Amino acid sequence: MINLLILPIIIPLFTAILLIFLTKYIVLQRWISGLSMIGTISASIILIQTVHTDGIQTLNLGSWPAPFGITLVSDMLSALLVATSSIIAFCCLIYSFRSIGEGREKFYYYSVFQFLLVGINGAFTTGDIFNLFVFFEVMLMSSYVLMVIGGTKIQLRESIKYILVNVISSALFVITVAYLYSVIGSLNMADISRKITEINQPGIVTVIAILFLIVFGLKGAIFPLYFWLPGSYYAPPAPIMALFGALLTKVGVYSILRTYTLFFYHDTGYTHQILMVLAILTILAGIIGAIAYEDIKKIIIYNIIIAVGIITFGISVMTEESLTGSVFYLIHDMLLKAAMFLLIGIIIAITGTSRLSNISGMIKRYPLLGWMFFLASLSLAGIPPFSGFVGKLLLVKSGFAAGHYIGAAVVLMSSLFVLYSVMKIFINGFWGVPKEFPNEGKVPVYMLLAPAGLLIAIGITYGIGAEFVHSYISQAAEVLKNPALYIDAVLKE
Repeated sequence: MINLLILPIIIPLFTAILLIFLTKYIVLQRWISGLSMIGTISASIILIQTVHTDGIQTLNLGSWPAPFGITLVSDMLSALLVATSSIIAFCCLIYSFRSIGEGREKFYYYSVFQFLLVGINGAFTTGDIFNLFVFFEVMLMSSYVLMVIGGTKIQLRESIKYILVNVISSALFVITVAYLYSVIGSLNMADISRKITEINQPGIVTVIAILFLIVFGLKGAIFPLYFWLPGSYYAPPAPIMALFGALLTKVGVYSILRTYTLFFYHDTGYTHQILMVLAILTILAGIIGAIAYEDIKKIIIYNIIIAVGIITFGISVMTEESLTGSVFYLIHDMLLKAAMFLLIGIIIAITGTSRLSNISGMIKRYPLLGWMFFLASLSLAGIPPFSGFVGKLLLVKSGFAAGHYIGAAVVLMSSLFVLYSVMKIFINGFWGVPKEFPNEGKVPVYMLLAPAGLLIAIGITYGIGAEFVHSYISQAAEVLKNPALYIDAVLKE
């Protein structure tokens, strides 16, 4: 059973390698990719249940015991994020079949897609800080290809900025890991945590904590390091945009969550205070962008930044309730952001534009698309009883309880602005006088709605079934609040 840990990594890895040799057979590539994704989802769901019943699962690669070898660790947080990522990737894959185009499919699209999932699932599962860097690089190299595949002018322009930022970020990541190793003498996350506890986080470790915040802040798009994101995520086609928007920034957020709860929790008065200020500024920056733009892609992209701020606020409060709220909201946001990007992809495909002023009256011809967008909007904004409400309620409650009134108020206020920004799309785009659209009748709307509908259904079920899900989420938060559980499971103490 323990080998379940590695299945969500090796299934997409072997699929990616196989698909390299099948570039001419597009239909076969689709079938293999789809079946592979179903296998990955199945393994990740079984893994969640295994962790829930049997506790944290570990796997020492090459039979070298921790902390000397490379260890894979699956606690509840890791297992939940691997399953969520796999489900989102599957929906984006199904959406790609009818939208990405043969031109891209022939140029290793499905192979690179699977490599991206290897990097994402590996980053969530590794118990080694250097291998976190390795999986980051697998994810980023795949994202570089997906960013430029198709070779449109905007993709090529934005990819230069995207690659440059991530190359600098990766170099800083290696330097920071080297500093940490020189001080602590270990790369195993559990062992690092134990040794930092023994020396009680001296000043140099606090400096390393801030360096990690810069590295993961660049990748996770926190203020002021989000400058690259709106343009870069604007460029690729809808399924790639959904994949990036839902998953890539969340790997950066996960890394902050993991390191700031496992390593750097001794001097929270300094490190977590800085994180809180940045989280609040991130929310405000996202709000300004979301309400200022009239471009539907930009509106949803700036909503990513708002969500990153909300999740990192929960990490900075650092109570069990706030961490539970962060994990709950993280999974909610991954599901709903992916659904939102897929839905606006359909709108853009029909209308041929992302300018809100050029879209009107779509509800008359596409009622299902309109009402699905409406449901996704309510859920994203945190209207009860949808999933966004539960996570945000926990975060606001924990913020007020810990005396962080300004941060909690900003998180609460963000709901109104998120609702305003997405309702602006719904009211202006779906109501009003119907316009003639260039691609009407040419877009397979109902086929594209299916994967988006699946994500919305899962998101709504996640919110309505919050009581059932809570035992899993609280199990994830318990390990974050009590690092000894993680350390003991890995080092077998």
